[in-house]
Amino acid sequence: DRLYFAILCQKPKSGAADTHYFCIDDEFVYENFYADFGPLNLAMVYRYCCKLNKKLKSFSLIRKKIIHYTGFDQKKQANAAFLIGSYAIIYLRESPEDVYRLIMAGSISYPPFRDASFGTCSFHLTLLDCFHAINKALQYGFLDFNTFDVNEYEHYERAENGDFNWIIPNKFIAFSGPHSRSKIENGYPLHAPEAYFPYFGKHKVTTIIRLNKKLYDAKRFTDAGFEHFDLFFADGSTPSDTIVKTFLNICENAEGAIAVHCKAGLGRTGTLIACYIMKHYRMTAAETIAWIRINRPGSVIGPQQHFLRDKQAELWTEGDIFRAKLKGNHKIAVTRILSGVDDISINDT
Repeated sequence: DRLYFAILCQKPKSGAADTHYFCIDDEFVYENFYADFGPLNLAMVYRYCCKLNKKLKSFSLIRKKIIHYTGFDQKKQANAAFLIGSYAIIYLRESPEDVYRLIMAGSISYPPFRDASFGTCSFHLTLLDCFHAINKALQYGFLDFNTFDVNEYEHYERAENGDFNWIIPNKFIAFSGPHSRSKIENGYPLHAPEAYFPYFGKHKVTTIIRLNKKLYDAKRFTDAGFEHFDLFFADGSTPSDTIVKTFLNICENAEGAIAVHCKAGLGRTGTLIACYIMKHYRMTAAETIAWIRINRPGSVIGPQQHFLRDKQAELWTEGDIFRAKLKGNHKIAVTRILSGVDDISINDT
């Protein structure tokens, strides 16, 4: 009964004996590409949770109600609600529905999150989608703040350090496309394939998948011992069924982690990784897009959002069949071992 969330039109007076107010509207700020404004990334969720845990454990605040308040900017309200809701799911083990109900109390409405583009938004990502994404990520082990390295996350997401993010730990990295040589172009750092070798090698990345046009020779990756595949489709567009099938097949058979890139590592990259997540974890298109954007803001753009929603049922069915086959193979293997045991006879000496 100590934690509260409030929307206030003016800064509360400090010094009240039984309440402690805090606001993060100007501390955790979303860096937009275009008209997108959230959700805030995983590092900010982590830092917020640390901050709140510290307050709840603080001896000086032990008898105070802790109130996270936000101002009148609706976009900041949505991000603030996303943070406290995520905290409640991760640390208070609340269900996404219960958290959403609390956040919506008093008939408040929050603007839905949108893609990193301009113009009318035709695909709405709700706070509930984001809460389900956080909950399922916990469930499936994608999210573990005990092992999460916030400094590493913030280091490598920067353009000058490689511009990449893990989407599923030890399975998928989304990264900005390498170029033939490392250079700065229009103030933007570009990296040669070799720049990625040390990190990829250390973190058991075995497979590289390129989705954009060839700006470097794939041989540079293959000579270094990586597998390299090309699955080109146009920037901002959606993949053909053949590309989706081939992508899933490569990922299901890869020995180690897979690093996927297009030009920016956002649209095409996010879309194909989303197909894998939907097939193998039965997450909805909206939950999947939410999770990918929490890890790598700006991912999945325009028609790619609708494509994933339309593909959901088909990918779920494929996943069910895939898992049933695996189960069947496992049973067959066990039966073989057991039938083999019958053939062992003990010889009296």
